Amino acid sequence: MHAAGAGRLVRLALAEPSLASRLTAAANVDVIAVGKAAGPMLDAFAASVDRRLRAIEGIGPVRPAILPARTEWHDAGHPIPDARSVGAARRALDIAAATAGDDLLVVLLSGGASALMALPADGISLEDKQETVRRLLRAGANIDELNTVRKHLSGIKGGRLAAAAAAAVVTLAISDVVGDDLSVIGSGPTMPDPSTFADALAVLARRDGHAAYPGPVLARLRRGEQGEVAETPKAGDPRIARSGARIIGGRMTAVAGAVEAARARGYDVHVIDRPIVGEARDAARAFAEDVRSTIAGANTPACVIGAGETTVHVTGSGVGGRNQEFALAMLAYLPDADGPALAGPKGPALHSAGPAPLFAFGSIGTDGIDGPTDAAGAIVDVTTAQRAAALGLDPRRFLDNNDSYQFFGALDDLVRTGPTGTNVGDVQVALIE
Repeated sequence: MHAAGAGRLVRLALAEPSLASRLTAAANVDVIAVGKAAGPMLDAFAASVDRRLRAIEGIGPVRPAILPARTEWHDAGHPIPDARSVGAARRALDIAAATAGDDLLVVLLSGGASALMALPADGISLEDKQETVRRLLRAGANIDELNTVRKHLSGIKGGRLAAAAAAAVVTLAISDVVGDDLSVIGSGPTMPDPSTFADALAVLARRDGHAAYPGPVLARLRRGEQGEVAETPKAGDPRIARSGARIIGGRMTAVAGAVEAARARGYDVHVIDRPIVGEARDAARAFAEDVRSTIAGANTPACVIGAGETTVHVTGSGVGGRNQEFALAMLAYLPDADGPALAGPKGPALHSAGPAPLFAFGSIGTDGIDGPTDAAGAIVDVTTAQRAAALGLDPRRFLDNNDSYQFFGALDDLVRTGPTGTNVGDVQVALIE
């Protein structure tokens, strides 16, 4: 994760003269860091800025070992917001509201911020918001859909943090969002929001239907659709006219690091440029097809790398994450070893006629956290099916039950990195010899 290291990316951004001059010219500088990379971003920022910072707030899942002096740190809930998330959001709004026109508010934003800094809007309880997020996650909502709803149930997202500040606002964002849409990363607390209450209602309709969600949530969204509740700040809104942002790292940052590492180990490297998105098991099929076409013209050993963020529509009662489910679904497309392949429909094997190449595949979350588990992802290879059969494990049963964590745990094929301090989505790697 060196290439996508949060501290490294902040230091590179601060090396630009235009940003350095703004930091020097401001009467006071306040900084709010929120997300899974908040700690390393905040530490690098404070160490790189040659002036005293007035207010320093950090919001993340776990307090880091190293923080700048005088940091107000808030542990908060993820992926479901909790009371600590609400307290952190209120403090962030207080910092913004205390700024003056000649000050500068810097927001260091990374993935996970939507849950970690959460303030339910008027008429919405924290429990309402928690239940809504849980249902959307289980229904397989993608990040755009999820954050469209979040922004319209929030008192801080969708540009409202910037709207609370009299100061100019600069946001440095590490993106975990495919397409790097600044209005989606962390639910865009400092950005104009192109989505609407009507869009949020449409998301709920697609993801299990309106009746599945709390009554107060539906009531607020419907009132907003009818113009009875103010929309999120849009482009051209004077309240956020002095708010600007830039992406300092994203999924291709991690891919570039993976490419460099693979080449250093002698692999013929091929990158899938298109983002890896959609339902994890469907994305596995598409990735397998890309790998198969790549193998035909590749020198060996070869390495195929992709990146993105998939989803899982949870219908079973098991435990897992999108990367573990992606890896389990890939078992159907690996060259057969002596054991059974994944039962059920199977696509073309990842080799042409003749001896099967040695093949391994891994899908890893760059934040080190895959779903509600302690793993970052998982690895499969041509021995996986045989080893599973020896233990009496039916891969199809585990896949159907969304129980990839238990499957890979039994095989000792989970990847555990611990939290990495960055978050640029997921990386998929296939190795062929």
